[in-house]
Amino acid sequence: MNKTKQVMSKFKAVDFFCSGGGMTYGLRQAGINVIAGIDNDPDVKETYEINNPGTKFIQADVFNLKETDLFEYIGIEKNDDNLILIGCNPCQYWSIIQTDKKKSQESKDLLKEFHRFVKFYNPGFVVVENVPGLERKAKESGLKEFIDILENRGYKVYWDVHKLNEYGVPQTRKRFSLIASRVTDNKIIPEKSEHKPVVKDLIGEQNGFPKVQAGFKDNTKFQHSVAGLSKENLEVLSKTPKNGGNSVKQRKHFKGKGFRDSYSRMSWDKPAPTITTKFFSISNGRFAHPEENRAISLREGATLQTFPKDYVFYANSMQANARMIGNAVPPEFAKRIGEAIIKELNNE
Repeated sequence: MNKTKQVMSKFKAVDFFCSGGGMTYGLRQAGINVIAGIDNDPDVKETYEINNPGTKFIQADVFNLKETDLFEYIGIEKNDDNLILIGCNPCQYWSIIQTDKKKSQESKDLLKEFHRFVKFYNPGFVVVENVPGLERKAKESGLKEFIDILENRGYKVYWDVHKLNEYGVPQTRKRFSLIASRVTDNKIIPEKSEHKPVVKDLIGEQNGFPKVQAGFKDNTKFQHSVAGLSKENLEVLSKTPKNGGNSVKQRKHFKGKGFRDSYSRMSWDKPAPTITTKFFSISNGRFAHPEENRAISLREGATLQTFPKDYVFYANSMQANARMIGNAVPPEFAKRIGEAIIKELNNE
């Protein structure tokens, strides 16, 4: 596995809603000591702990977690200039992707729960990462109130909707990100990449991904497993033009319903679409391989999310592993957030 930087910075972080550890891993790569991750999903525990050794996993529902519990669990204290609190709460309710809003109703208030811990501990830094809908619905989501609270407490707040392809992530993914600090007069802004990666930069035979067929099960830690396809869908995909082609079935039968790019292929020379929690299914977006007659594999999805190839996912099903991968903050973007914080405080 890619080693975390040997010399850790003076910063320590707590990653709320950590899931499988994308944000944690990226910050660790930047040199930040992530002392704990918090999530209420027991299925992510093994993945989080094994890939982020030395970081404590706290299984807890934030609605029931008391502010003082964190002092008991990990010993963090109030007004610590070197403490970073991170809130990357599940975002389905504020997403533009068609989801069951009733099912995700509870998640809409998670940012407000995160407020409690920020107000109680008054950390040196606060990081929030979420879907752009959080900013579009700033009042309803609690974001406006959150920013007002931070600014009234003397934090310098930077926020924007970022195109992650500009930050080394090979996707068209857009994300809302906020970095706030009360120990600097400057806004902390992640640095863009000189290169905008595309699909062929990360997957394909040239990058160590052997050709496989739909339904292939990889029992190794490489996890190059692929969902199966019905005879009908396999025939549809076999007729879909290679390298970015759109499905005839999609054009004729969906007529505005479902996902616009369902049954269509990724392009080698373009960024991938946003890797969602359903990226293993060609009926849920442009998730067909550019050339092979299959959806992309679990490992290909994780790689397009910028997880290293030896980051292993330990949930008990393809669906659960894909959910961890799709929900993750891409580690490359998280690393750039961490590096920006360190750079600002080191006056580099």
